[in-house]
Amino acid sequence: MVRLRQIGDVVFTTPAIAALRRRFPDAHLTYLVEQAAAPVVANSPYLDEVIVTPRRKGAAGVVLDLTLGWHLRRAHYDLAIDFHGGPRASLLTWLSAAPVRIGYDIFPRRWMYTRSVERPRELRRRHSIENQWDLLRTLDIAAPTPEGNPVEMPPDVEATAAIEERLAAAGVTPGAEIAVIHVSASSPFRRWPLPSFVETVAALASRSGRRVIVTSGPSDRRAAAGVIEGARGKLPALDRERVFGGGDFSLGELRALLERSAVYIGGDSGPLHIAATTRVPIVALFGPTPSERSFPWRDPALLSELIEVDGLPCRPCDQRVCEPGDFRCLTRIDAGRVVAAAERMIASRAACRRRTPA
Repeated sequence: MVRLRQIGDVVFTTPAIAALRRRFPDAHLTYLVEQAAAPVVANSPYLDEVIVTPRRKGAAGVVLDLTLGWHLRRAHYDLAIDFHGGPRASLLTWLSAAPVRIGYDIFPRRWMYTRSVERPRELRRRHSIENQWDLLRTLDIAAPTPEGNPVEMPPDVEATAAIEERLAAAGVTPGAEIAVIHVSASSPFRRWPLPSFVETVAALASRSGRRVIVTSGPSDRRAAAGVIEGARGKLPALDRERVFGGGDFSLGELRALLERSAVYIGGDSGPLHIAATTRVPIVALFGPTPSERSFPWRDPALLSELIEVDGLPCRPCDQRVCEPGDFRCLTRIDAGRVVAAAERMIASRAACRRRTPA
């Protein structure tokens, strides 16, 4: 199985990994992934092997791919599935020389596969997992459902211990409610305005016994720091310590933090889909992308709420140019609406815990 690049896209393949294990219980299953998303599948109980390949440009990249292709060929795979469809992924799938190679019917790479599946170019209001599942149709694998085929990322014991230590060092007690708010997005077209994040963080942190952790990707550390500073400025001096940043988290640590948290708030990016592999209540903010394509794919019994602006003729878009020029699919999402959704999630989670016998 080949899926390169984005974290969320790799998360979306995890139901297929489990389905392939059930379909081929005695097979040796290998997953080829790049470093950034490797932790998603590193501890999968369904895989026998995970191959992590770096990304390199120019002649070094060509040599790397040819060498990797040679190793794949020597492994004598019977079946190769390209969940990506990009030039590099299709090349590596072809170089494997597997007698059955399944991929998308994309010109000019369709010849690299023995079975190609149509993938329309237009944005469809259909989940990405269902789109990927088209590749499995010829393998007699039943269509997926969120409750029967959820996204998965097994917990990492060391990451869990590290998060507990970091929370304790920050003065977070075991009984404290933790709200995690992720301010990064995979593109400017998916980023909710920072002042809206500030308002949301400050409102959630105004409750006693609650701590709000602002997270971001490495490129958005300054933005996260600005949100923290702005939110603290809206709070009384004694309450400002309720808002803080956790620093850099590995994907395993982020998952452990979310499993420990009372709510997660964020846009359509990798951390949203990491959150979907846990039981944390989710408030998902969707801008230009239709939520039908990438809403949290997990058991509907778990708490999730989607926040989006309906009725915009420009939505969804290709995220190249904002036609109205004001990013209204995001700027029209009111912070009060997000806060209210988060409070509902937190209250519902607390009520469920009270009803659950110890």
